[in-house]
Amino acid sequence: MSEPAIVPAGSVAPPISATASDGAPFDLAKRAGEWTVLYFYPRANTSGCTTEALGFESRLPEFASLGAVVVGVSADKPPAIRRFAEKYGLAFPLIADPERAIIDAYGARLPDKNTASRVTFLIAPDGTIARAWPKVIAAGHADQVLAALRQLQAAAS
Repeated sequence: MSEPAIVPAGSVAPPISATASDGAPFDLAKRAGEWTVLYFYPRANTSGCTTEALGFESRLPEFASLGAVVVGVSADKPPAIRRFAEKYGLAFPLIADPERAIIDAYGARLPDKNTASRVTFLIAPDGTIARAWPKVIAAGHADQVLAALRQLQAAAS
């Protein structure tokens, strides 16, 4: 089984225009000038996905203070991600992608499956992918992304 061919760092991030779990529209193009943490997860309410989501949730104030928004994407249907967000009090948007259009655009589909792989992208204010994590371990991942964001911002100043 081969690894998915994710969109590499340095590439322009594929567009995203979708409705989030809270019913609000999410359009990546409207995030120009801001950092976006875009993470893909296999399935809501599973242990790894819950661990990862709660890790990002616990770090939201730090991401916000650095001008970054966190967005999760899975192949789950809208009711499943809405319940997941409500159950765990997730304050960041989750996007349902049951047709896997966003998942496939980023090369984040699990090989031979109809679900997302655990992949994360850090999208820079100019719309390019600043960092990509093709193999994510859920526990502690939010800390890795936060450290990378701090490092990239420090290097740019």
